[in-house]
Amino acid sequence: MSNLLQIHKLFRTSSFKKETKTLIELLRWNKPTGRLILLLPAGWALWLAPNAPPSLGMTILIIAGTVFISGAGCIANDLWDQKIDQQVNRTKARPLAIGTVKTSTAWGLLCLMFFLSLLVVISLPVGSRVLCLQLSLLALPIIIIYPSTKRWFKYPQAILSICWGFSVLIPWAAIQQGIEPNLDLLSCWIGTMIWTFGFDTVYAMSDKNDDEILGINSSALSLKGEIIRPVSISYALTSLLIAISAFSANVNLFFWPFWLIATIGMQREILLLDLQSKSYGKHFSNQVKLGGLILFGLVLGRL
Repeated sequence: MSNLLQIHKLFRTSSFKKETKTLIELLRWNKPTGRLILLLPAGWALWLAPNAPPSLGMTILIIAGTVFISGAGCIANDLWDQKIDQQVNRTKARPLAIGTVKTSTAWGLLCLMFFLSLLVVISLPVGSRVLCLQLSLLALPIIIIYPSTKRWFKYPQAILSICWGFSVLIPWAAIQQGIEPNLDLLSCWIGTMIWTFGFDTVYAMSDKNDDEILGINSSALSLKGEIIRPVSISYALTSLLIAISAFSANVNLFFWPFWLIATIGMQREILLLDLQSKSYGKHFSNQVKLGGLILFGLVLGRL
């Protein structure tokens, strides 16, 4: 009984709460927008796949896996960029940058996130477990290497897009117990990667000036800040490819009004973007809402 009381007191101490808050910030779990924008393509895949709708158990596993692996990606990014983050306005208050989390603690938490992600994969149905594990192992080096690409590749957002593509492939493989290169899958997969390149190019504008001073690459810099047309084209292609996937999957008529609103909304968001202001985070958040509208339409279109 006394041990239980001691544990209870530990959880109530201010130092424990502060340390927990700091670790949550390291994982970026205090910023749900970044988790949702990865969950949305996973949702698209689950509801576009021939075996849709997904079971509740499958949905919970995919959500958990996405949350864990996105947390791992954030930690890997901060470990790579610890010194750079200290010199960038948007990131200089991150836990590793200001030293509120030790590097060894970050490595430990990174390993824990990978372990929890593995537990999710081996909890998937037997018929899809091996394939999903193979896809996860294929994604792992890309996730780890991605943060370094801004040092040697002009368009690191393209590498991030490949990482995002696995948020379609793994859920699809999980629910279908296999991957066949059909039109439904290919359109959803490619559309997701193009959408990712678009919204992350806009987000990269937040750090454009700091990146230029530090010699860091981004698509925003490589495009010389002229992002309106390429991002607009990216969003148009995304909408077209999701439409092809939905049509090929025989999604019913309830989906299409939501798809149309999201398509118009994406174009409106980029055309109204003020490149001289700090509206890039808002644009990122609005893409979550528009992507969520597509997912909502898919759910209605499949039920």
